[in-house]
Amino acid sequence: MNTTPLPPNTRPATAATAQRVQAVIDQLNLNAQVVELAVPARTAAQAAEALGVAVGQIAKSLVFRGVQTGQAVLVVCAGDVRVDEAKLAEHIGEPTERATPDFVREHSGFAIGGVAPIGHTGQVNVLLDESLRRYSVVWAAGGTPHAVVPLNPDALAAATARPWVSVCG
Repeated sequence: MNTTPLPPNTRPATAATAQRVQAVIDQLNLNAQVVELAVPARTAAQAAEALGVAVGQIAKSLVFRGVQTGQAVLVVCAGDVRVDEAKLAEHIGEPTERATPDFVREHSGFAIGGVAPIGHTGQVNVLLDESLRRYSVVWAAGGTPHAVVPLNPDALAAATARPWVSVCG
């Protein structure tokens, strides 16, 4: 468990989905703590404002559905960039569409606004975009729209054995 002091206006996360994320963080030895914000942070801008950080330091979690296979694809990228869907389609070998809220919850186990990069309950193809590497620490969703977790992008990639991709423009 991480012993770093909590950021202002936060408390340790108590929701079951946040605890699931924390358990995976502990298992992967990522030395981070999922915290709950005083306000919901469903968007990168809301999370950045609540934490007092740059929008780019928010790790956006965007879920897509493969049009042909129906696979769930999670792109985790910096909060100040957009996914280039043509690059994404080229990378995964099929076109994609934005996932519905039900699809997101069914495959990730999280509601939109709280999709963490780890701790999914279903099969999810997680792609870590190079845009995150500009920062030594990014804030990712921690399992609920109120929960966030500070992570070192390279440590996350190493712990999850996920390669870096470039699917944002």
